Amino acid sequence: MQFEVHKKCKQNQARLGTLNLSHGTVSTPVFMPVGTQATVKTVSSQELQNLGFSLILGNTYHLALRPGSQLISRLGGLHKFMSWPGAILTDSGGYQVMSLSQQRTLSEKGVAFKSHLDGSELFLSPERSIETQCELGVDIAMALDVCAPYPCSREEAVAAMEQTHRWAPRNLAAKDNTVALFGIVQGGIHLDLRTVSAQALTALPFDGYAIGGVSVGEPSSLQYPVVTHTAPLLPEEKPRYLMGVGHPKDIIHAVAQGVDMFDCVLPTRMARHHCLYTMHGRVNILAAQWAEHGEVVDPESKFPLVQDYSAAYLRHLFKAKEPLGARLATLHNLAFYARLMEEIRFAIANDSWNQLEAKYANA
Repeated sequence: MQFEVHKKCKQNQARLGTLNLSHGTVSTPVFMPVGTQATVKTVSSQELQNLGFSLILGNTYHLALRPGSQLISRLGGLHKFMSWPGAILTDSGGYQVMSLSQQRTLSEKGVAFKSHLDGSELFLSPERSIETQCELGVDIAMALDVCAPYPCSREEAVAAMEQTHRWAPRNLAAKDNTVALFGIVQGGIHLDLRTVSAQALTALPFDGYAIGGVSVGEPSSLQYPVVTHTAPLLPEEKPRYLMGVGHPKDIIHAVAQGVDMFDCVLPTRMARHHCLYTMHGRVNILAAQWAEHGEVVDPESKFPLVQDYSAAYLRHLFKAKEPLGARLATLHNLAFYARLMEEIRFAIANDSWNQLEAKYANA
């Protein structure tokens, strides 16, 4: 992996760069659609390409359970398995340490999960997490960490952070030269802990660094200070990844602090719950106001793949529980995010950040 910063914004810390990976070159700042189970729900790999995406995210825990990383490896790796020519980043299973806390046992060795599918045990140590990601054949692997929930006590945040630090060298020792490996800064909402964590992890030779443990339920008033404080603590010459953050304004804020990479389920999950992202905010397509609206929801949020379908038709599809409704809404939202990132990169390149912020003020 090679990362290069080409330009910095004159108004803030935003960076324009390229990430050269085994499966292509990625322009940053970049948003990664989430493909938990080797699919971005309801859309094909070809449609993702057509929308302009070059990097997507997969889930180590879920793919290890089904269909299994070794099977995917025998079939040629995750790229071939899902017919995706672009780059792939996989999380490590660390998020599931938090989200499946009632179904796992945490120890110094690793995490024993009770499968949500059939109750069988899946054990992920730092070594096994990295091995699994290498078997999948991805471009970027994430270190196994412990993500503290929100809210939690300071003591819980410290314990999660310290376990993450103890596992970090084991993650590095397990990697081979087929993948890039990112370390993950923890520390909850405590800025002093974020400093400690950033210092501990940047002392190790990770290929990139992520800010983890945000977008786990905390309000923006607590998230923004963590991002503003932590991003400058990470090396300038390596990519910075803010995990799980995806509201348009949150992305714009984080890019201004120097963050390069993002992922979130919001555009796809909200689409399945009949919500569209527009330049005038998020719209519930089931609202009665759209019943006889024969045009698109928002002329300023009009995209080639879906512009022929009216708001009234889309509302009808959801009312009738037709799968096409979720597909069209997902394509719309992903197109919105692809355009957002393109316009962010344009604003950095042309020093027009103020215009960008004004344009997305109501989004």
